[in-house]
Amino acid sequence: MMGGVSEHASQRSGPGVAPSGATGPRIRLLSLIAVAVLAVDIVTKVVAVAQLEDRAPLELLGGLVYLQLVRNPGAAFSFATGYTWVLTIVACAVVVVIIRVARRLRSTGWAVALGMVLGGALGNLVDRFFRSPGPLHGHVVDIVSVFAPDGRAFPVFNLADSSIVCGGALLVLLALLGRELDGTRAPGRGEAEAEPAAPDAQGEGRSGSAGE
Repeated sequence: MMGGVSEHASQRSGPGVAPSGATGPRIRLLSLIAVAVLAVDIVTKVVAVAQLEDRAPLELLGGLVYLQLVRNPGAAFSFATGYTWVLTIVACAVVVVIIRVARRLRSTGWAVALGMVLGGALGNLVDRFFRSPGPLHGHVVDIVSVFAPDGRAFPVFNLADSSIVCGGALLVLLALLGRELDGTRAPGRGEAEAEPAAPDAQGEGRSGSAGE
């Protein structure tokens, strides 16, 4: 009797369901990553403003990377330069959404990805609110140009942009792998079709034993 109950409980829990109380560590991981990205982004921008203002691009790695100071009124990688205040509101909305969904967070992968996106969004929001020309319209400090200076080969970007893109790519990968926010794995089509057949097989087994 007890063996049957424990077996039934293990079947209901399933391998993909996270244990209760697992949200706290994932929220701490998300927060740690977000704070780390935000801190490093702020430091690199402060150093860039102090060292790269009114200077020619600094060539590194044989011209693979250039460091230069660009003030960007647009989104990541200098897109949508005429919609600074709209981008600020969108970034604020992203931060609010991440904070809300974090209450259901039980996946380490999702914690890492959301922490990267949150940290990057906060990093650029600091510029939007506290840099000239003013709150909601502040220009983001971009630093890195690859393959050529002045963004000729690829738009100039910063650490926050990179964190947002990498975090977003990880979210897409997790979704493709069927990893859910709560730590479970989304069942495949084959698994979903195979499950209803299980009770019939058990019923046939009982009928056979009764006939014997």
